[in-house]
Amino acid sequence: KKMASTSEPTVDGVRADAAEHCSAPMAELQHGSPRALATLATCSLNQWALDFDGNLERVLESIRQARAAGARYRLGPELELPGYGCEDHFYEPDTLLHSWQSLAAILRSGLTDGILCDIGSLALHKSVRYNVRILCLNGRVLLVRPKLSLADDGNYREGRWFVPWCESRGIEELVLPDFVQHAAGGQRTVPIGFAALEFDDASAGAETCEELFTPDAPHIALALDGVEVIANGSGSHHELRKLDRRLQLLRSATAKAGGVYLYANQQGCDGGRCYYDGCALVVVNGEVVAQGTQFSLRDVEVVVATVDLEAVRSARAAFVSRS
Repeated sequence: KKMASTSEPTVDGVRADAAEHCSAPMAELQHGSPRALATLATCSLNQWALDFDGNLERVLESIRQARAAGARYRLGPELELPGYGCEDHFYEPDTLLHSWQSLAAILRSGLTDGILCDIGSLALHKSVRYNVRILCLNGRVLLVRPKLSLADDGNYREGRWFVPWCESRGIEELVLPDFVQHAAGGQRTVPIGFAALEFDDASAGAETCEELFTPDAPHIALALDGVEVIANGSGSHHELRKLDRRLQLLRSATAKAGGVYLYANQQGCDGGRCYYDGCALVVVNGEVVAQGTQFSLRDVEVVVATVDLEAVRSARAAFVSRS
């Protein structure tokens, strides 16, 4: 029996008021069992800067594979629609336009029916450019979640093209482009800000790449606010021992506070100087339960895991000092 499929998820801006939303359960309640199982998918994609048609097809294929595996959540890499390494092409209006056109094509495809799709792209809000996660379900856009902390060390120059979102702004309304409004069945606006989605049977929140590495990472607030599933779409290039560092951070993120953590990454060269090493991951309560390959030659690699959300709730309830 699917849990409470009649009510709609709310946008919870740690915490915000209800906004535009659609109905879908994330977990299944097992007969005669306290378990609530959720099938979740993450992926590594070989995206290329400005290859809008190719990037779109790889995103669509990853959603198809996630749906075929029975997943209710699909997570993709950072800036997967335009490609991470667009550099100064991020300044061009066409880059923004074609990214929104790609999103409209995803909404029209029907592939978001019954599966929450977490898509990496960019958005312009009040004449400011943001690196964002766009969460879609049932042909609607539920939330635009802008990046809070930008990567500007080493080979990263995100501050040249994007502005970090200030949490104190709370949740605002982003007006969608007219062709996206049409593709989304007449939806005019979408909430934008640091928020999570609350369903009847589970809750889900997002962070992006660099945010995992910061001392006050968003997953801390999300976990303390009861969010069970936290997803990170990244554009993390290869360095020696960097995968080990990611694993340490991902385990730590859920070992102490409990939770399910999905990690997606780019793979391949993207057209720039860096090589992205993929290795999508699913971590539950500090343990790696699914891991993709590193340095894969496949354009699309989807990693799927079925997790027990009650194990998350039980682990968190064991921390008496949690509150």
